[in-house]
Amino acid sequence: MAHINLLPWRENLRKKRQKDFGMSVLLALILAGGACGGVHFYIEDMISHQEGRNGYLGQEIAIVDKKINEIKDLEKQKAQLIARMNVIQSLQGSRPQIVHLFDELVTTIPDGTHLTKLEQKGDGVTMNGIAESNARVSAYMRNIESSAWLGGPSLQVITSTEKSKGTFTLMAKQIDHNKDKGGQQ
Repeated sequence: MAHINLLPWRENLRKKRQKDFGMSVLLALILAGGACGGVHFYIEDMISHQEGRNGYLGQEIAIVDKKINEIKDLEKQKAQLIARMNVIQSLQGSRPQIVHLFDELVTTIPDGTHLTKLEQKGDGVTMNGIAESNARVSAYMRNIESSAWLGGPSLQVITSTEKSKGTFTLMAKQIDHNKDKGGQQ
């Protein structure tokens, strides 16, 4: 009789508790899986939304970069046009300079002297010529020094022989009165 269970309700209660426990564990697993799935889908949705925003920003950045490149091109064109305008203005301002140079060459050259070659580089003028005497070259240099449009004469070479007249090379600077007036005539 020791093996006879007089209380079968305890066995039924234990089976019921095991069944309830299994159901609770299963329900907890289902709820945990659902929560994990919900969190996963929520995070995926947030990631896709952020990727969409990043894509939109990328498109807008590309548009702005294109506009920046266009602005840089326009600035380059503007700089080129300004440089051209400055060259044209400097040419317009220096236009009468050559007239004054030739006028001064005629008025400063003394009798007995004539020029064989004239070369201008910037504001420097190199004159090659022939003079009857060295005194004529000195007079020419004094005339250049007192000129309003030429100045700073510098004798580079002077040669003379008994058979020929003296040849000379003289350098001078052309005076730009436009610079003194701020570029106006």
